Amino acid sequence: MRSLIFIINNILLGVGLAMDAFSVSIVDGLNNPGMRRRKQIIIAGTFAFYQFIMPVIGWILVTAAVRYFREFQPFVPWIALILLLWIGISMLIGGIKDIRNGSAGKDREEKNPSKDLGFKMLMVQGIATSIDALSVGFTLATFSTCSAVMASLIIAVVTFFICMTGLLFGRKFGERIGEKASIPGGLILIGIGIEIFISGVL
Repeated sequence: MRSLIFIINNILLGVGLAMDAFSVSIVDGLNNPGMRRRKQIIIAGTFAFYQFIMPVIGWILVTAAVRYFREFQPFVPWIALILLLWIGISMLIGGIKDIRNGSAGKDREEKNPSKDLGFKMLMVQGIATSIDALSVGFTLATFSTCSAVMASLIIAVVTFFICMTGLLFGRKFGERIGEKASIPGGLILIGIGIEIFISGVL
């Protein structure tokens, strides 16, 4: 039962974290409707890689802090709550503003004007869409090494499939899908933050 909850939590966490990458994937698909499958896999794989490595780095940093400062341990649930609330609320506000302004698709296209997405731009996109995952790595402080890596792998796999979907949507359906992606993502992260806090305090 605990393993099932672990898997479900991390799938939901992956969904929430992948929303920025999903939106960027839509734009990449829009900019190159004739994109080959190999290119799609490279793009989605890049986003997934960064969503894997960032939580691991965050976990290493906070685990080192806990190891040397044991009094830091009781604050971990609070850190998880604050970080996930902050990320989730920011995504909600951003998504609502995008919908009201009706400019999200245009803004993203201005940030990524290239029809042929190059290596440097892809790396920038990967880092930019995974910064939140670094903070989420801090919330994994109570996990063992194996659990932290497994959680990051689940997040990466979820991100890969969501980004593949985003590329398909971008090529087929249009830019406004991306404007709404941040709202459910933000709600998911807020809910997970509350769940981690309650589990850590009780």
